[in-house]
Amino acid sequence: MIPLAGALLLVVPFAPSLFDTCLSSNYYGNYNDGPTPYSIFLPDAACLDLWSSQTLAPLASISEAKHAIQQLVWVEQEAVDYTLIATIRSFRPEFDSFLQRLTAPKRMGRDQDVLVAPERETMGYELLYQTPTAALLSVSESTARTIDMLLPRFWKSSLLSTTPVDFLPVPDKAVKHVKEVLANLRFNPDVAAIVDSISVPQMINDIRFLTGEDGVSGIVSRHSFAEGSRVAASWLKARFEETGATCELQPFLQGFAPNVICAYPSTVNTTATVLLSAHYDSRGSFGSTRAPGGDDDGSGTMAILAIARTIARKGIKFQSNVQLAAFAGEEQGLLGSKAYARKLRDIDANITVMIQADMLAYRKQGEPPQLGLPFTIGTTEVTQLVANVSAIYSPELKVGFTAACCSDHQSFHEQGFPATQVFERAGDIVDPMYHNSGDLSDREGYDFGQVKSIAKVQLATLLHAAGYELPSESD
Repeated sequence: MIPLAGALLLVVPFAPSLFDTCLSSNYYGNYNDGPTPYSIFLPDAACLDLWSSQTLAPLASISEAKHAIQQLVWVEQEAVDYTLIATIRSFRPEFDSFLQRLTAPKRMGRDQDVLVAPERETMGYELLYQTPTAALLSVSESTARTIDMLLPRFWKSSLLSTTPVDFLPVPDKAVKHVKEVLANLRFNPDVAAIVDSISVPQMINDIRFLTGEDGVSGIVSRHSFAEGSRVAASWLKARFEETGATCELQPFLQGFAPNVICAYPSTVNTTATVLLSAHYDSRGSFGSTRAPGGDDDGSGTMAILAIARTIARKGIKFQSNVQLAAFAGEEQGLLGSKAYARKLRDIDANITVMIQADMLAYRKQGEPPQLGLPFTIGTTEVTQLVANVSAIYSPELKVGFTAACCSDHQSFHEQGFPATQVFERAGDIVDPMYHNSGDLSDREGYDFGQVKSIAKVQLATLLHAAGYELPSESD
């Protein structure tokens, strides 16, 4: 990051051609402003002048920092259904209130049960880019890491890297395996029997532990800085290990809960790896100490755990390496998954399929059970594979695209790995308890049947993509 006043920032609609210019070495990632992905660059003046003279980009925004840049944070309004937005104030007072909170002294205490070292000075910020649905801010590092607790309910934050990042499109060779699986995909009665055996009663027990509804776990919040997230991480590791997986708690940033990374080895000599994931951290109502995250993303987490339990119960062995991951730091900008995806890229890992599960449980009254697939960021071939698998093994699901974007699959897609996401609805977010302390499992609209249907799709995709072996009758 350029730590000086006068730094230039360019925010421009994403296009691959941008990376054929001098801008490529000054790239800081893609972020959404409404349905459009925007790229952020910090070029020097010579590069910006050269690019500007060669390019007609009427939607580009160029700004100059007046103060030394601290930590850049992108904030954006989520793709939320109009019926939910109509219940809150208009954008302007809502966002202005957020900016006022950034200039107020940081309060002592425990918002969302999060232990944060108090700061006596005001937080402060510099606004570098703004539209009705997005903004780019420079704030202190400590403010950046807790900014999600200050944001309006239907907004999310993403911390930019402090150094330029590479643009890594998914290469053709990376989707070769997916194309082969697509070409040979057929109904398999063994796969159908396996996925049908996913246990809903066990999922109910699991989610009630993660939300604290069981009265036993003691979890109040799974915010990435909360003590409850550490309890959840240790519990998840133990549960996955009970299914025969080898697991690690992998720290990625000081203060954050760790990623939970679990692996099942291949029965053959191969580097090919299929990765299924969810994020187990959560976010609650502004000013509340409770962040149970029953739907976001306890539902995705319990689906991954249900898949692990089914693998163990059926004695499944895989012909590819398989990883199941529960990420932290998603609510602060995919931080846990970004760290892990970069780690895998550094070792040139052979990820053949990656599927992220985020928010699977809410079904609006009167709507059929659904499966939402990413409209913007994701690998087309993997998205198509998931849709085709759904038609075969969970035909009860209405499949379509969602603008709700983006969960941890983006971290892998941006590292050149073939990835997609599964979501609870084709369309925008409609869960009235989204980013709310009332996000529990024991409420109207929380549909375990829909979770099972989507988990069936995830597991069936895993079985077809990884290849598998079942115990013989003589075993």
